[in-house]
Amino acid sequence: MTEHDDLDLFRSMMADITPLEQDQVQQQKKHQTTDAHRERQKAAQSLAESNTDYLSLDYANMVKPDDFLAFKRDGVQEGVFRKMRLGKYEIQARLDLHRKTLKQAREDVLQFLKECQRVDIRQVLIVHGKGEKSNPPAMMKSYLSTWLEQLSDVMCYHSAQRFHGGTGALYVSIKKSAEKKLENRERHQKRLG
Repeated sequence: MTEHDDLDLFRSMMADITPLEQDQVQQQKKHQTTDAHRERQKAAQSLAESNTDYLSLDYANMVKPDDFLAFKRDGVQEGVFRKMRLGKYEIQARLDLHRKTLKQAREDVLQFLKECQRVDIRQVLIVHGKGEKSNPPAMMKSYLSTWLEQLSDVMCYHSAQRFHGGTGALYVSIKKSAEKKLENRERHQKRLG
């Protein structure tokens, strides 16, 4: 059998076959923004422009009363995070959420963090309690961790050391306010100039 015979045989076998119409395949972008991603972006508000409505009372990632909590944004140095986790930074302000409703706590947390940032307080302790007797357990703890992750000016947080409240409290590091960053920049330029 020659090459020509093979081709004739193939054509005769395919004579009653009709070709499919070509579907047009659209190339997809390498990175597509999902609805969940857009919601997280919208929810990640800076303290300066945020209001309590952005901090949801409808949903939180539920944790257990004795769970250790930790969160660190990209860009936070590992040494800084470790020092905070070990309680080695001076606590400059403290907020206690015991005996508060979720709505009151949400407003208090936002106001507290805004005020701390305004007066250049960067390391705070928020006492939320373990929530062993709440229904569901650790409700305040769960909501607080969810809220803090939604605020872009919260750099990181970690469950406190035992002498500061253990798993019933969080160390929280706050970004410098835009005004304080500008002041520092101007101060450094004067020194260099």
